[in-house]
This record gives sequence, C-alpha cells and structure tokens, in this order.
Amino acid sequence: MKQYVIDQLSSQDYFLVKDYLDKHLKNAGMEGIYWIPIDENLLTEVQKSHTQCQPFCFAVEIVPNKVTWELLVRTNNRMRCNCMGYANELQRNWLVGFADSILERLKIKI
Repeated sequence: MKQYVIDQLSSQDYFLVKDYLDKHLKNAGMEGIYWIPIDENLLTEVQKSHTQCQPFCFAVEIVPNKVTWELLVRTNNRMRCNCMGYANELQRNWLVGFADSILERLKIKI
C-alpha cells in the first residue's frame, strides 16, 4: 500500500491530532480510521463520470505513535471499480499538503 506516514508522534501529539480528526473528519466506523473527502476539482475524468461511485475519499489511520494517510482513492459505494486506484500527482500532493497543514495548525514539529 502506498502511504504517507508520519511516525514518532509523542503521546501529546497523538492526542492533538486525534482530537482534530475527531472534530473535522468523518469516522469510518472503526477506531482510529477516518475518511477525507476529495474535492471534486481533484477528480480524474473517470472519477467525475462515475457519479454512482461518488463521493471519493482517502483513508487516514491514527495509532498512538503514528498517522498513516493512504494514497488510495476510495469510494464508500463499491468494493471495486476502475475509478478507484492510487492517487495521481495532483491528488497525492493535495493529500500530503492536507496532512502537513494539520501538523502546522497544531504546531507539531516532526
């Protein structure tokens, strides 16, 4: 799995990030896993055309010492479809920027 991983979080940083995720993202129904909706402007032409698969999202998982941002574009409406797959460059850069902006907002230095 391709991922953007931020590890070596202190316990204080873990609680700061977890609290932020709890307040700002949709919980995926499993402890520590959240959905990050992908802006429609970032979708590929195939993803835009698959209205039945929308909305698209990335998953993020937080555990006590790390946060893992999956680089897989998912849909909650289907298990498999050709519109799902690894993020393209634009989507990947957006996700990394999103993750980094949370750390910056919370004043976490890694």
